[in-house]
Amino acid sequence: MKPATPAVVVAALLLAGAVGCSKGDASPEMEPAAAVARAAKSSDDITSFRYRLTGTVPETGRIHADAAMNVEPLAMSMKMTAEDQAADGQVELRLVDGAMYIDGGAEAAKEMDGKSWIKLDLSATGADKELNGQQLGGGQADQNPAAASTFLTGSKDVKKVGTETVEGVRTTHYKGTVTLDALEKSFEKADKATREKRKKSVEQYEKMGVDRLTMDLWVDGDEHTKRFRMRGDADKGPLDMTITFFDVNKPVTVAAPPAGDVADLAAMMKGDDA
Repeated sequence: MKPATPAVVVAALLLAGAVGCSKGDASPEMEPAAAVARAAKSSDDITSFRYRLTGTVPETGRIHADAAMNVEPLAMSMKMTAEDQAADGQVELRLVDGAMYIDGGAEAAKEMDGKSWIKLDLSATGADKELNGQQLGGGQADQNPAAASTFLTGSKDVKKVGTETVEGVRTTHYKGTVTLDALEKSFEKADKATREKRKKSVEQYEKMGVDRLTMDLWVDGDEHTKRFRMRGDADKGPLDMTITFFDVNKPVTVAAPPAGDVADLAAMMKGDDA
């Protein structure tokens, strides 16, 4: 199970950011704060997406991930490399039908009668409620996971940087800084449901000891975020992650691994207790 650790840490923090993308030109000229607010509002309609994540996470170090997620019903797949953890750095993670599957690789198979996947049945144990509330997606796994990309709306110094092309899409680049205190205050203007989900997303950063974030946001011509970058100083090192989005609202299918390759963690624990 050791290889799972980096992926779980990253999934816990980083599935919070998915927002839309399109093939449109850069967003129409408007005040930076208004443009950022409209991009945040448009994120509420996202139902599925794929994304690429790169950056540095405290303790884990440099990471690269390719992932896909369906919001309702909740399903997710992620292949991630923790580049500073050579031995344990590659892992695949799947969440489907209320269960989490972690690919432990060849080392896990040696200890589990050739079964390389570890299953945690979240719905059976009630852990799915904890997962939705605090872990996957920075607290957004049970909702449209767009909260992190909306953080720039809490900035008092947001400004337009310029017009740039991101993955073949013309975008407008905005930048600003925001404290978590100011961010939470900005949520007071939102409706109750939006306010609650965005507050949950902030909790992950508070736990890391981050109190201020520098954010860059690239918005396309349909007022969707194509990419965002988030940087901050945490208790155990720097946070610097960039997420780029693809295939928004296109079907995402996540399948459980073949049953013969899966070891059920709950059953294994019961066996240990017997």
